[in-house]
Amino acid sequence: MKTSKTIRLQLQIQKIIFIILLLCVVGLLAWASQKYSVQYDWTAGQRNTISQSSIDLLATMQDPVTVNVYIQDDPTLKTAIEEILNRYKREKNNFNFKLINPDINIELAQLDKVTRYGQIVIKYQGRSEIVSSLSEATLSSALQRLSFSGNRSAVFIEGHGERAPSGQENTDYSQFTNQLTAKGIISSSHNLLKAPLADNTDVLVIASPEKPLLKGEIEHIRKHIENGGNLLWMMDPGTSSEQLNGLSELAQLLNIKFVDGIVVDNNTNLRKTLGIQHPAMIPVLDYYPHAITKNLSYNTLFPVSRGITIEDNDEWKSTVIAQSLPQSWSETKSLINELVFDSNSGDLAGPMPIVIALERTLNENKEKSDKASQRIIVAGDSDFLSNSYIGVGANLNLGLGIIDWLNGDDDLISIDIKNAPDTKLQLDDTELLIISFGFFILLPAGLLFIGIFIWFSRRKR
Repeated sequence: MKTSKTIRLQLQIQKIIFIILLLCVVGLLAWASQKYSVQYDWTAGQRNTISQSSIDLLATMQDPVTVNVYIQDDPTLKTAIEEILNRYKREKNNFNFKLINPDINIELAQLDKVTRYGQIVIKYQGRSEIVSSLSEATLSSALQRLSFSGNRSAVFIEGHGERAPSGQENTDYSQFTNQLTAKGIISSSHNLLKAPLADNTDVLVIASPEKPLLKGEIEHIRKHIENGGNLLWMMDPGTSSEQLNGLSELAQLLNIKFVDGIVVDNNTNLRKTLGIQHPAMIPVLDYYPHAITKNLSYNTLFPVSRGITIEDNDEWKSTVIAQSLPQSWSETKSLINELVFDSNSGDLAGPMPIVIALERTLNENKEKSDKASQRIIVAGDSDFLSNSYIGVGANLNLGLGIIDWLNGDDDLISIDIKNAPDTKLQLDDTELLIISFGFFILLPAGLLFIGIFIWFSRRKR
């Protein structure tokens, strides 16, 4: 077929126009991909997107969210973290995150109170929270805690030599309450002689009073308990189990009993390994399954503690949170002499419960609250949250977990674990045979037939 110069020119112009249009389309697609993002999650269970409950939560949070992730420069780890956080970014435009190397950005790490690699600082409306693992459950739960419009409270009883929540002494709790403030929990002191407890008291804290409480004060505490109020009660050794500085009535109300004496553990090898100087400093290495302990992965330390026994009762559901090791015991004699277990002197063999959790279902006619349950923590030691020991082991995490549980924060958001049934391909022998026959025989034979057919077709031209 012969073509004239005019036709050839027209064909050249068409080619040029086609190339120009193609380049324009490619450019427009590149621009659109930068400005707009469309993704579809076709995995079973939608495991590459956040759950609807997390999406609903983000929809209620109008202000910006900032997430600072403190990790070393590891490209693989960065990719995995960005993948998780981008799921939130896609649902909330003002969800911002940074991956920060704390070895380089030392000042920012100190400002965020980061102490180790892998910590994630989440900020919202001037409040912040630090979590140590990155998953939808931990991230969404932290976001919901930070999204509270009102602050929760922890009210510390004062006037009897208790630990001061804002005190700077080694025995006080200022470092612990500073962490609570960062989580939106306001700590305050309250003297029961001046006024009764407010009805909206979220958590009442009794931090080992050194002097007896008066009858009227006990009545205020009893009313708080009977009306469904939550309580953290810590009681150091030194007072008899019959007196408890006037709080024996409270122990009867809760059906518990504090053991006389001091819990000791004379395992010298363990003390040497952990760097513990005194047998009365009790390490807790293992924890019972509970919402408080689910994220504790290392030991806690209780400097001077007493054991707790739980009386049989159908009203309260009790769980041991922390207890001493089996070789420990409750020593009723002086710690100056050589420590030897002697049951004839009143010593009780371990393991000894040191922290227990009590929970009961509330009746509908409770005056105080419409909460479904009431929660109480009883501890035989108050030193583990003091300024001297709050930074030891997992003491801080245990303390924060206790307050979170008492506030009901463990129930804030429930994230279902998304199964991945489509990540495994299981084939029987027949299916494998069919696939092998198709790939190794039918497909090569088909390609060979097509090639021969094209070759013969061209020869006939």
